[in-house]
Amino acid sequence: MAPSTALAPVAFRSAFSTPLASKPTRNRMNIEGAFCLPCSTRKRASYRPFRVYSLFGGKKDKDENGDEAPSKAGIFGNMQNLYETVKKAQMVVQVEAVRVQKELAATEIDGYCEGELIKVTLSGNQQPIRVEITEAAMELGAEKLSGLVNDAYKDAHQRSVQAMKERMADLAQSLGMPAGLGDGLK
Repeated sequence: MAPSTALAPVAFRSAFSTPLASKPTRNRMNIEGAFCLPCSTRKRASYRPFRVYSLFGGKKDKDENGDEAPSKAGIFGNMQNLYETVKKAQMVVQVEAVRVQKELAATEIDGYCEGELIKVTLSGNQQPIRVEITEAAMELGAEKLSGLVNDAYKDAHQRSVQAMKERMADLAQSLGMPAGLGDGLK
């Protein structure tokens, strides 16, 4: 139910136009629009304005004299600092990830079939580099040779993926990320 338009201005005027000491309430607003809190609990109540200078705890800036002054950034100052910190962290992660990818691309990982008749070499990022087949494997026939090449490739791929996971886990640890963060890749 909406208040009567005739009563609303009167109620507002009477609530905020009386002297502060005559009507002690905790949530009274002063002329500046800030909340007032009692300074003491004596019989006579006095009020002081309470202002919020920042969103997360009142960060103070240094002025020319080296004294602390309220932050000029207001409630968004700490959010700006948080944003800048996140952007810097992203840049560091991107640079390190590119470096790790280059290291992995230069790494060669070998995989073998049973009896080591065939050797498949992959890069750290699973790109095939070469396949070496022994004379003994060539004499086994086309079907057997095909199965051995497939087994050697699977072994090389598994080792390459494991090396990549270990290198990325080392990267995450060096950047200070939680230890279990990369468990989803395993």
